[in-house]
Amino acid sequence: MRILLSNDDGYFAPGLESLATALSAIADIVVVAPERDRSGASNSLTLDRPLSLHRSHRGFFYVNGTPTDCVHLAVTGMLDTLPDMVVSGINDGANMGDDTIYSGTVAAATEGFLLGIPAIAISLARFSEGNFSTAARIAAELVQRYQRDKLHGTVLLNVNVPDVPYEELQGMEVTRLGRRHKAEPVVKSQSPRGETVYWVGAAGPVQDAGEGTDFFAIQRNRVSVTPLQIDLTRYGQMDSVKMWLK
Repeated sequence: MRILLSNDDGYFAPGLESLATALSAIADIVVVAPERDRSGASNSLTLDRPLSLHRSHRGFFYVNGTPTDCVHLAVTGMLDTLPDMVVSGINDGANMGDDTIYSGTVAAATEGFLLGIPAIAISLARFSEGNFSTAARIAAELVQRYQRDKLHGTVLLNVNVPDVPYEELQGMEVTRLGRRHKAEPVVKSQSPRGETVYWVGAAGPVQDAGEGTDFFAIQRNRVSVTPLQIDLTRYGQMDSVKMWLK
């Protein structure tokens, strides 16, 4: 099995290292990741300048672009053979609820999915411990499960793993995305030159974290596995918009 690995924390991130170590034991891997932290880059493509591809001393390839750039470049121009799967992560922090819209980790997996390749985004819902080995072991288990029993159609899974030792996990759960309240206001401050600058505020508190959501699963030390789709059409509102346009 051939697996393309990427992330949004950069090619030097410990989560990517853990993921590469775990998956290289069960598959042929190639790593193509951003040259720096591109968290929050979402599905952006770099169209205003050329991209450069370099190789690090560890053999990881890195690109001066976004996570989406990395997967797009690898699949459409770099690799001689298409990968059997794209795995993105391990993100240093959860990607649950509305966070998935902004996540570069999810975006890298999404690009693989849009190119017709099964994809998994995996994140460590980190609070303090940094149990990347737990998330890496879960990633390997999911890949092996997929090897044994492929899901119907191209799949895009968003996986969040509790930040605990593997032995403390309480199983896996198929979930839906929860929801947050709106984000906190931007933080206004001054630069050393006296210019007014603004920092994007923190994510809002959880609004929908009921049973069946990704938030609910993580709170109970269960691995959250959410199947995603990319169709943003709001079908239930199509008739009312048709009437509005008459």
